[in-house]
Amino acid sequence: MPCLATSERYTLDLPAGHRFPIAKYELIREQLLWQGIAPPHDFYDPGLCSEEDVLRVHTPEYWRRVRDQQLSIQEVRRLGLPQSERLVLRSLSSSAGTLQSARRALLDGIGLNLAGGTHHAFADRGEGFCVLNDLAIAAAHLLHHGLAQQVLVVDLDVHQGDGTARIFQHEPRVFTFSMHAGANYPLRKEQSDLDVALPLGLDDAGYLQQLTAVLPGLLEQVEPDFVFFQAGVDVLATDKLGKLALTQAGCRARDEFVLGLCKQHRLPVAVSMGGGYSERIGDIVDAHCNTFRVAYELFG
Repeated sequence: MPCLATSERYTLDLPAGHRFPIAKYELIREQLLWQGIAPPHDFYDPGLCSEEDVLRVHTPEYWRRVRDQQLSIQEVRRLGLPQSERLVLRSLSSSAGTLQSARRALLDGIGLNLAGGTHHAFADRGEGFCVLNDLAIAAAHLLHHGLAQQVLVVDLDVHQGDGTARIFQHEPRVFTFSMHAGANYPLRKEQSDLDVALPLGLDDAGYLQQLTAVLPGLLEQVEPDFVFFQAGVDVLATDKLGKLALTQAGCRARDEFVLGLCKQHRLPVAVSMGGGYSERIGDIVDAHCNTFRVAYELFG
């Protein structure tokens, strides 16, 4: 059965009107419980990520400035979140969520983190609401401990996974695949092992056609023994920052295809949420909950 990493540390106190929808983390957990998708005993607190795991990915100097809340004004502006002790705890807890989800996936086939997907964090800096790169931290943990030999990152957030791509650019044991809106943030793209830049306004049919044409062959080419799935829901037509045109049904079909392939190939998969910035927070919550609903339907 799937297990879901979550924690009260996933939330932050942000200024009124801040564009990051921090309330979604608590609302998703409540909706999963209310709709009967996940029972209470499936939720667990992943704790905090160790400095040892953080420093396999991030530079000591950057981690020191984050930990001690000594980021410059420019760094805070690039990050988009006010620095605080709470932000440090949130970043460590969210990273632990993906790391523990990866370890659970080795046992259960799938592990779910009700946060994470912070793919804009580089080794030496944070950007775009991303302080620590949970995907990279978890992947490096698996490789270091011999729990995986070849990792595939399937990043389907609407924005390119630039931090993850840069971190693993010289690591052949991690293959980074990012399918994203081409003319969108970040303006300066990094080089993933495979980038698929989509035209703006692409709908369900066009999106799924691209994905189904690429991912099965990629599994044969890479031959991974572990998959990280960044399941951002900012691909929705309702998203303020996305520039694609998927419906809720199309986003769910995406998740069914990715997770179905992982199950078919018996590949353990760790799922993290990624972005979502629709005007109506209910649209964000519904799309994320659909991801977890699909996981329970396939692996429950």
